Amino acid sequence: MSLNLIDPRLKLRHLRCFLETARVGGVAKAAAALNMSQPAATKTIQELEAILGVALFDRSRRALVLTSMGELFRLHAANGMAALYQGIQVAGQGAASGMVRVGALPTVSTAILPKALAALTTDGVAVPTRVITGPNAYLIDLLRAGELDFVVGRMADPHDITGLSFEHLYSEQVRAVVRAGHPLTRLSAPVLSTMADYPWLMPPPDAVIRPTVERFLRAHDVPVAETVLETVSDSFARNYLRATDAIWFISEGVVAPDCRDGLLAMLPFAMQETLGPVGLTTRVDVMLNPAAVSILTAIRHTARNLTGSVDAQGQAANEPVGGAARLA
Repeated sequence: MSLNLIDPRLKLRHLRCFLETARVGGVAKAAAALNMSQPAATKTIQELEAILGVALFDRSRRALVLTSMGELFRLHAANGMAALYQGIQVAGQGAASGMVRVGALPTVSTAILPKALAALTTDGVAVPTRVITGPNAYLIDLLRAGELDFVVGRMADPHDITGLSFEHLYSEQVRAVVRAGHPLTRLSAPVLSTMADYPWLMPPPDAVIRPTVERFLRAHDVPVAETVLETVSDSFARNYLRATDAIWFISEGVVAPDCRDGLLAMLPFAMQETLGPVGLTTRVDVMLNPAAVSILTAIRHTARNLTGSVDAQGQAANEPVGGAARLA
């Protein structure tokens, strides 16, 4: 494509400001993230809309929402920025060009990913790796923008991964987890409704498992607890559970080691309805470098070994409290 077809007024700052505003849903937050003043960010968005000749945001609401044309432009702008970033990396051949940037949801950041990276080290493969954690929507946006090579964790909503590819590795449930010695662990057959008598630790609204947890609770008529805390911090949740009688709704892969060690316990509720796929999300239009491929291979191998060892032990998803639940 000839560069003459691109309006010379269009600058990288227009795209960066647009993509960040679309990601956070507001000019003020985008300006802060980009170290710009709010008036400057507003002017940049207005300039971009004037260049394109279309409205990119619906301003009739409190939060900025992309118009249909804005959604379409966002997809192409993110792809273009990612391709440009990759080209700079390849051309530069700098010290950081071999860095693999992995987005990891809590599901895998405590088990699969550490084992996979440790296996590479044991095999003598040195791969500079940067692991970024956060809510699923945040990681997917970074992936689209080319700031991550791939994301490993629970599958996002199909609407959110348009233009991306998901490779299924295994499936796991969300579990209700408590401290060892919790009152509910001393009951032979606790009922689901009793969970409302204790504080809850819930994933935040933008977490990929939040809708799954809410659907499960509604389907079983479980009243909402009087105290509900939202957190993405595993360390906070673990410490809070040990100090209280709270119940933590979390993917089993995050807490399986704690339960095996007797620090936490999974309540013996049948939660097969929360079963969901865990895997790798990549961009369909970007070819990963050999370093990233080596990590992907290690993750696949680790996932096969982990799920295979669990199957061999014959553990079921509704095993007694405190055990590690079946992954697939």
